[in-house]
Amino acid sequence: MRVVNYTYDNNLTLLQNGEDFFPALLDAIENAHSEIYLETYIFYPDEVGRRVIDALKKAAARGVQVHVIIDWLGTGRKLCQLLNREFQAAGIECHVFNRWFRRGFVRLHRKICVVDHLIAFVGGINILNDYRYDYNKKSLLTYPRQDFAVRVEGPLAMRIYQEAIRLWEQTGKRTLWERFDRYRAIIRTRERFRRAKTALAGFIVRDNFRNRRTIQRAYLRAMGQARKRIILATPYFAPGRRFRNALASAASRGVEVILLIGSGEFWVQDSVAQSFYPKLLKSGIKVFEYNKTQFHGKVAVIDDKWATVGSSNCDGLSLFLNHEANVVVRDVDFAKTLRKDIEAALSEAVEICPESFANRPWYKRFWYGTAFLIYRFIMRTITWGDYT
Repeated sequence: MRVVNYTYDNNLTLLQNGEDFFPALLDAIENAHSEIYLETYIFYPDEVGRRVIDALKKAAARGVQVHVIIDWLGTGRKLCQLLNREFQAAGIECHVFNRWFRRGFVRLHRKICVVDHLIAFVGGINILNDYRYDYNKKSLLTYPRQDFAVRVEGPLAMRIYQEAIRLWEQTGKRTLWERFDRYRAIIRTRERFRRAKTALAGFIVRDNFRNRRTIQRAYLRAMGQARKRIILATPYFAPGRRFRNALASAASRGVEVILLIGSGEFWVQDSVAQSFYPKLLKSGIKVFEYNKTQFHGKVAVIDDKWATVGSSNCDGLSLFLNHEANVVVRDVDFAKTLRKDIEAALSEAVEICPESFANRPWYKRFWYGTAFLIYRFIMRTITWGDYT
């Protein structure tokens, strides 16, 4: 069974940080003709968020059907209420995902926008200013948050569109005829794609129904086929044992394995990641911590042939619980571009040396192990034992 279903003839543009992402997103929204689907974990109406809101309102005013899903926890209860009222007043349909944890602990962590069935955006960038700390929005960062997204034009955009509709239908109430009419519209628009630069790409999601382990399996297969180098960047590192063993196995057969991990955001999360360092370093894996600013990118490049950009962190929440979405690309030019961007972040990061880490005080190393045991217990509880 194939983990990723790839399509050809996609035009892919790598977008780094809001500086690249928001102009491209706003341009697509401002030129929309029929439909917009937007999903985000955090939607904050600062100067950047207001520009997106205004563009969505103008689209709705000219007859575009605009659909927005925001996460109740990520955006915040009161802000969800305010945004919902504002959107509805402007003729924008809005769903709030998993109010009051009615569907358990699962969150809508993916960030997707699809415009007119033809253009899609997938990545890790929320709707807020790059300089705004996302978990304490009153505070500003010294440097812009590091993050990535990809603009997709071509057949893969239809696959993303279908997934956006599926979640929209799950989170709302529609009659059987309305659902049938929606899927009939998908079929009618299949021939509208333009032939674009050839890029082999696939779209993978993680949910708790049909795709419980899809993203992890994609990573595991790619790492298992690696021959030269694996570069993996993530804000939080706490995957299950199979994921960690795959990295160690690659290093043992001579693959250069480089981990870039965000640091300084949550001290408990940092401690959990640091609990893995002794075995990772002993396996020959190079570990770097990035603490210049908030590192929010969830990306990887393998052998300059395989790359992924998306919303899925390499931790228990993203791999075993939350709704996530990644684009997987088998294109040398795209992979090399992404690799250079990750290497630029690596140049600003601090490499963890085995000797210096081993010389840390015993009580710090004891706390790292304790933090992992607490984390594992919580994750096994809320994922019903899936986190292993």
